[in-house]
Formats: sequence, structure tokens, C-alpha cells
Amino acid sequence: MWTDFDRFGLYGPWRAFDRLHRTTSGVLSQSTSDFPAINVWADGDNHVLTAELPGIEPKDVEISIAGRSVTIRGIRKTDEPCEGECVHRQERWEGKFTRSIELPHVIDQNKVEAIFSKGVLQVVLPRAESDKPRKIAIKTE
Repeated sequence: MWTDFDRFGLYGPWRAFDRLHRTTSGVLSQSTSDFPAINVWADGDNHVLTAELPGIEPKDVEISIAGRSVTIRGIRKTDEPCEGECVHRQERWEGKFTRSIELPHVIDQNKVEAIFSKGVLQVVLPRAESDKPRKIAIKTE
């Protein structure tokens, strides 16, 4: 009688999947939908968005605003090996990326500020005046 150990080896039928995972981790696990890492928080009538963009030049990043949405687009470039050099492992992907975040309020596009420092992009997204709640005066007769 065959046992799972005899037929499939040490890990049973999952051995091939485990080997595939180990050889492709770092390639399949990275996704442009997860890059860059983003934090968003509220500060009064503003939202502040920070994005980690290590090794990316500010000229390679574009920020666009539409209504309640902010989109960060860019391109990540990696170093090409010089002549005679051989790459042994490459986990840092290169290419275009896009991240979009929708806020709970309309953004005042004319007052958005963006600062890039030490590989971190900080974007201040003020709430549009037209989107702020207004008090309505009640008239008496």
C-alpha cells in the first residue's frame, strides 16, 4: 500500500506548489496595484496622503485630481547591469504604476500641495468650499 509520503515525497502533493512559490516569490507577490504604499488621514478640512517612492525621481511622478479622487502615476526604473556584469537576482520590478484613492469629500484642486522629501511624497488635499457643510439661517415671521 502506497502512502502519501511514498508517492509524493516529503511534502505530499503540495511539494510542487511550495517549490513554485519559493522560486517565484518576489516576482508574483509584488503587484503594481500595491505600489506605492499609501497612508491617508484627515486633518480638519484637509486629507493628507503620503506615498513611499524610494529611488524614484519627482519628475517621473504625476498627480492628478478629479472630484473626490486623487491618482498617482509614475515610472520606476532599475539600474541596468554594465557590460560584463551578470544579474544574480532581481526582485525590484521596473515599469509604470498607478494608484487611485477616493476621498469622502470633493478636493479643491487649486489648493492642493505636494512635497517630495527623502523618497516620500506628501500631498495635502483640501476640501472644496462648495463641499463643506453650511449652516442655514432660519428666518422668523
